[in-house]
Amino acid sequence: MPKTHHYEVTVTWTGDTGSGTSSYRAYDRSHDVEADGKPPIAGSADPAFRGDPAKWNPEELLVASLSQCHMLWFLALCAQDGIVVTGYTDRPHGTMVETPDGSGRFEEVVLRPKVTLADQARVADVAKVHARAHEMCFIANSMNFPVRHEPETVTV
Repeated sequence: MPKTHHYEVTVTWTGDTGSGTSSYRAYDRSHDVEADGKPPIAGSADPAFRGDPAKWNPEELLVASLSQCHMLWFLALCAQDGIVVTGYTDRPHGTMVETPDGSGRFEEVVLRPKVTLADQARVADVAKVHARAHEMCFIANSMNFPVRHEPETVTV
């Protein structure tokens, strides 16, 4: 029987500048994302939609979630397979396209993890582990757009 997991967060709009949403330009897109026992994430809209560039926007958080999920699966699978990873950095890139009515959708996200291994002999195994991590990633399995990988592997 499958296990079911539930996640709850609180998203609170903090951008009332005095007149609420009396017009599109009258309010700030600022908000806080919170969960019990965790520090809040200061959020806003993408700057293209009148958001604050100093705060996280939902599109960035989606790309980050895909990257985090892949990394966590990759590290777990490497540990299971006896592949010693000593460093992991990803610079993922997401592409979203707006439609004429103002809505939009992601076309793809490209993960670009740079993985550092302790053992040169295991470099050839890494591509298979990335493929397995992608198959296992909860977030990637929930997307309706391609999530591609352009990994780089180095050794120390």
